[in-house]
Amino acid sequence: MKSNLRPVWAFPPKGLRFLVIVLLVLGVFFRFVNIDRKVYWFDETFTSLRISGYTEKEAIAQLCNGQQIGVEDLQKYQHPTPERTLTDTLKSLALEDPQHPPLYYVMMRFWVQWFGSSVAVTRSLAALFSALALPCIYWLCLELFNSSLVASVAVVLLAVSPFHVLYAQEAREYSLWGLITLLSSATLLRAMRLKTKLSWGMYAVTVALGLYTFLFSGLVMIAHGVYVFAIERFRLTKTVIAYLVASLVGFLAFTPWLIILLNQSAQLNKTTGWTGEVKISRLLLIQNWIVNLSYFFVDFDYDIIPGAEGSWLKLLIKYSSPFILIFVVGYSIYFLCRKSPKQVWLFVLTLIGMTALPLAIPDLISGGIRSQVARYLIPCYLGIQLAVSYLLATQIFSTSLTIGFPKLWQLVMVTLISAGVISCAISSQAETWWYKGLNLYTPQVVRIINQTPQPLVITSCQATWALGDEMALSHRLDPKVRLLLVKESNVPQIPNTFSDVFFYNPFYNEPLPILEYKLDKEQKYKIEKDVYPQKLQLWKLTK
Repeated sequence: MKSNLRPVWAFPPKGLRFLVIVLLVLGVFFRFVNIDRKVYWFDETFTSLRISGYTEKEAIAQLCNGQQIGVEDLQKYQHPTPERTLTDTLKSLALEDPQHPPLYYVMMRFWVQWFGSSVAVTRSLAALFSALALPCIYWLCLELFNSSLVASVAVVLLAVSPFHVLYAQEAREYSLWGLITLLSSATLLRAMRLKTKLSWGMYAVTVALGLYTFLFSGLVMIAHGVYVFAIERFRLTKTVIAYLVASLVGFLAFTPWLIILLNQSAQLNKTTGWTGEVKISRLLLIQNWIVNLSYFFVDFDYDIIPGAEGSWLKLLIKYSSPFILIFVVGYSIYFLCRKSPKQVWLFVLTLIGMTALPLAIPDLISGGIRSQVARYLIPCYLGIQLAVSYLLATQIFSTSLTIGFPKLWQLVMVTLISAGVISCAISSQAETWWYKGLNLYTPQVVRIINQTPQPLVITSCQATWALGDEMALSHRLDPKVRLLLVKESNVPQIPNTFSDVFFYNPFYNEPLPILEYKLDKEQKYKIEKDVYPQKLQLWKLTK
């Protein structure tokens, strides 16, 4: 099939060129603006714990001893010091978090050593990776579609995607994973086109980088393998052999961490088992798939914005937009398969299917929420964006491929871009958002505590991953706040020197029964359960 799209070396039309530049600048701006505004949440505190070279076991042993501690005692485990080296960072990951390969954490450790360990600096590395993904998706589209128009549309959609902007401001490895997924896909297509040892060597490097960033990069490898074998009609051609050798070299480079994974299989199952243990209905699971996909294009999150839930128009947008977007995505994939060459649509379908189905099928058969965790599906979402970009570019700018009304598709593109910009603008002003699930109400909790003259916060250190929420609090609590991390079996005497005593229990909607009993019977403290909204999981203790 011969396409009427402009050739790869041609610039987009002048109007589109200006739009691309404006939205590219705006997208980079959104990735860095107010980067320290949102709460530094549970998962991010463990990033800081790892790069500081501490294990959670060490922190619990030093903090959960029945003694009062200050905010600075928790912050000790959030900032690298000369006493802890890069080796300690690697040991911390290997012992307690083997499912997180070390590449991002090693880079992050050097980053904060060079520029400081404030929240803004710590998150800025992820924002930089997210910004670098923009030229990478442009390159991928040039290799795949041979069209600067499709590439320009893809850059625009990625630049203002609220999902990618959110994870650009998250001190975790997911924006790096998205960057390497795009880079690896582009280098694969380039290697298949050039067929040189250097190009296949570059692909081997991206395979190793992907595995050292996130374990689900293995699914991207499988998607690439299925694509190469299918294009070569399942024959052992030179291209297939080159792919196998490059993949093997990249995989062998990952062997040191693979050995750690095998040795720490029990810890790996312990820390990742929750994705298979949580059971929800299939209907709710599918509903969550749709909502997560919609966040790629529009994310107003009215459950977080105070007062936003009252408007019927906003509610209409909230509940209708996911289904409208499902139609657009579904039609984009259909259009791609009908109108693009096999080597194009097959690449996109394998990237979508082979990175999503291995997570979705176990959830549908035996239960679990693996496929509900949006960040695990970043390669799938990138594949969907490629399909949508192809649809919009061809429907708006091509002549022979246009089906229907170009003006309608122009409206769709303007709507998607506008929704993305508005979503990014709204979320940039928020203190928390949906993806910070364990700390949605931390800003409210902190404000209540900080408003008191001399507060004491009691919290449990017996829950799994017990210190994450306490370390999240420490980034916002005033220095005057004292904390007491207790075990139910050993509750120390609470002195009468504090103006207010709080019990914070982020893992349960009720105070711990044994702790409540001991406070009542042994120290005559009553837990007031109706002072604050139950969702805050904060209670006040009174004599």
